[in-house]
Amino acid sequence: MGFLTILFIAISLSFDSFAASVSSGMSMCRKSLKVSQTLKIALSLAVFQAAFPILGWWLGGAFRQEISQADHWIAFGLLTFLGVRMVLEGRVPIKQRKVKHPTRWRVLIPMSIATSIDAFAVGIGFSFFVEDIWSPVIVIGVVTFFVSMAGLYMGRKLGQKIAGIGEIVGGIGLIIIGLKILIEHLFFQ
Repeated sequence: MGFLTILFIAISLSFDSFAASVSSGMSMCRKSLKVSQTLKIALSLAVFQAAFPILGWWLGGAFRQEISQADHWIAFGLLTFLGVRMVLEGRVPIKQRKVKHPTRWRVLIPMSIATSIDAFAVGIGFSFFVEDIWSPVIVIGVVTFFVSMAGLYMGRKLGQKIAGIGEIVGGIGLIIIGLKILIEHLFFQ
């Protein structure tokens, strides 16, 4: 799997964190947004987004022999499911995604886990195609961090207009990657 594909996956995965960041930025719009708060939120989202593919990769690797004949279908199915889910979630108005006190750990940890579930599924897909998980994980973490930082600040400015569009684009991106994996395996191996 090439760097551009991994980068595109990282960008697609980061849109859940982007939407959560936009919501968080909007919920803090009446207060001054401190750098320490944005770092806390963005780092939490990035760490979970980077850790979950490792868990998925490990789990997928443990069962690789049993499911190697269907790996391309599994990757396609997971990415398509996640992509469709992101497109559907992107259609929900941002006003209905209220996040209260996003810098409190009791809000931040569940939000970080919820935005990283798709990264776990992608990690399972990686176990079939990627020998070294560390490069993709670093790219996913770094991209998520910067996208989350941008989302926090954008949420304060234009959040209601852009969060849903970002999730829809990310979902379509995951579906396209799933199709690419399936087509490459079926027709070019």
